Amino acid sequence: MKLLTYIDSFAVRQFQQGYKGGTQIPISVQSFEEQINKIWSSGDYQLKDGYAPFCKHLFVPNFAGCKQSFLEITKDNEHLLRTEYQQRKESELPVLCRYFPYDLVKDQIKDSKYLDIILYSKEQILKESEAMQEVSDYEKRPEITDCEWGIISVKSQDVDYELPMTPITMMRNALGKEEGGSGVPLERTKYMDSVEFWKNYATIA
Repeated sequence: MKLLTYIDSFAVRQFQQGYKGGTQIPISVQSFEEQINKIWSSGDYQLKDGYAPFCKHLFVPNFAGCKQSFLEITKDNEHLLRTEYQQRKESELPVLCRYFPYDLVKDQIKDSKYLDIILYSKEQILKESEAMQEVSDYEKRPEITDCEWGIISVKSQDVDYELPMTPITMMRNALGKEEGGSGVPLERTKYMDSVEFWKNYATIA
């Protein structure tokens, strides 16, 4: 089967034990790639526009057994919130994040209904790799040369449409490609929409 997409090295961290950025994926990278290419090739699911022309979404049923990646903050659980400076990779700046430790809320979470597969175009991935002075997956994996889209993140959720990205992700993107962002300028209205959503929720780590 011809590959339509692949798991970018940036998203591999989501398959590792102890990942704290949101959705942890309990199957192998290879198995996930095979499954998502099979689903996409079926023609039953179409790409949806993302926050920029180089970003797309593919909303599919949760075939990987991923748990919910965030919880609503309530008076009963707000005391469980933690904060920590986190960096997605060593070349990026650490930023302050808040989250629910998985072990403290595991009885409250269940499998999500959907996966939001977030893809970047080959052109954007190559631009960001060059800006960060990193070797791209396209240079390391000959079999993905013809893939026009790479999976840079997976979000487990209960709706089949895009939820607001976190405010700190918007700020990272605005910092530019050299700091690990996409280079898309901050839009105040979208930022405030993000704050309105995420002030009531926190990721599970």
